[in-house]
Amino acid sequence: MDRKEWLKITAALGAGALIPKEILAAIIADGELKRSDFGKDFVWGTATAAYQIEGGWNEDGKGESIWDHFTHKKGKVKTGENGDVACDFYHRYESDIELMHKMNIPASRFSIGWSRVLPQGTGAVNQKGIDYYHRVIDKCLKEQVEPWVTCYHWDLPQALENKGGWANRDSIKWFEDYVDLITKTYGDKVKNWMVFNEPMAFVPLGYLVGMHAPGHVNFSKFYKAVHHVTMSHGAGGRIIRANVPGAKIGTTFSCSHIDPKNDKPANVKAAKRADAFINRLFIDPVMGLGYPKADLPACKHIEKHMLPGDAEKMKFDFDFIGLQNYSRMVVHNLGLIPIIHFANVSAKKLGHDITDMGWEVYPEGIYNVIKKFGSYKDMPQIMITENGAAFPDVNTNGEINDPKRVQFLKDYLAQVLRAKKEGINVGGYFIWSFMDNFEWAEGNRPRFGLVGVDFKTQQRTVKASGKWFSDFLVGNKSIHLYHICHSLCFNAQGVHIRPYRFVHQGNRHSSVFSCSRFPEDSNIHVFVR
Repeated sequence: MDRKEWLKITAALGAGALIPKEILAAIIADGELKRSDFGKDFVWGTATAAYQIEGGWNEDGKGESIWDHFTHKKGKVKTGENGDVACDFYHRYESDIELMHKMNIPASRFSIGWSRVLPQGTGAVNQKGIDYYHRVIDKCLKEQVEPWVTCYHWDLPQALENKGGWANRDSIKWFEDYVDLITKTYGDKVKNWMVFNEPMAFVPLGYLVGMHAPGHVNFSKFYKAVHHVTMSHGAGGRIIRANVPGAKIGTTFSCSHIDPKNDKPANVKAAKRADAFINRLFIDPVMGLGYPKADLPACKHIEKHMLPGDAEKMKFDFDFIGLQNYSRMVVHNLGLIPIIHFANVSAKKLGHDITDMGWEVYPEGIYNVIKKFGSYKDMPQIMITENGAAFPDVNTNGEINDPKRVQFLKDYLAQVLRAKKEGINVGGYFIWSFMDNFEWAEGNRPRFGLVGVDFKTQQRTVKASGKWFSDFLVGNKSIHLYHICHSLCFNAQGVHIRPYRFVHQGNRHSSVFSCSRFPEDSNIHVFVR
């Protein structure tokens, strides 16, 4: 379909015309998306985290982590559950990795439990813990599943939290020693490493609002923890570089596209503060830009904890930056909220579907964050290290049909490819998660997995989404790539079509496509004749 044809169709849409079936079919056919479209070197995988799947919380010499400690306190987890058993991956890793192989999954992102290899966080090594991760890695390699290891996915040893945790500057040295141990131990087998998972989640949730482990509500501890974790990015990266020849080194950041509630100046400024806090607080210093104090004045409290030479040490030349996106945020100014002075608009009020986590389904958001960070000077390759959705799955006669998750993945992948085709160096995509797991303070209720887990029996069931992804990976399935119109201007009146998304609804004779994000948030419905 050439540009002239497309403009005619777009103009007809704007006029509310009826679109013939053959034209509609051409639009759909034009948008078929396949694995091969992403390139032969694009990395595909799924992601998990040690505390969320392993269980075996006190077996074979493992020490207590902050999440062990936190979840054993009454009222900390909504469902009253904990990760003592979780998915029992500690005992079932062989069959689970075999299942990954059967599902054609090329790469597995997982974390090492700090307190499993160093029960006290420092000092004596737990050889049984060391041996366990050797077995996991060896099994991955045997099943041709490439291991991508995250050094830290939120499970600080409780013994170190008792010494102040990330609020103690000694945490930088503790982390260096831990990274030194695991990279020297596994570096001959593992070449893909991530330093941290989502510092913007575990630092404020753990030290500012107390919703996650270790459960502090303390401004001073929060500011200190921000800086010490930021410093540990560079420290950890340098150790990996020294210990693992040929390593591909990254770190991951949770990111959301952020819109103001409206164009009122106070709300526009609130959106800038939200962006600085949610998206840039950790990544900017790593990229050598320092803390984003121009948009987030509270950064001055973080800088009080900087020592001479820290600014340079915060930087590290990563091989890739992991971006993790699930939704967007719409914010408005609210001075009563300390530090950030903004609040979210409830996703229920935004008019789109929401997930079981209460997050808005907004595929364009992942494109926007890729574009945003892809524009950074000297930005390395971008990897999507987490993306996925929780929906209330139901197992019916041994089958879990999850069409909303399938559609979610298709829509978001289309946006990833859109960014890649526009020249941004996007090198991979990991789905969160391989299987249902213990979802932190939410307990076992939210189901993110491609594989369903019955936590009572530990039975695994590959969901329809898992079967779809498996087929897609071997080229047996394609995705309808929803056309994204860029700002087009046509006809004598100069009608502007703002960016919007065509959503394929099926073969019904009504509402085959809907067009959202049209001027003034109106909708266009196209009917087949």
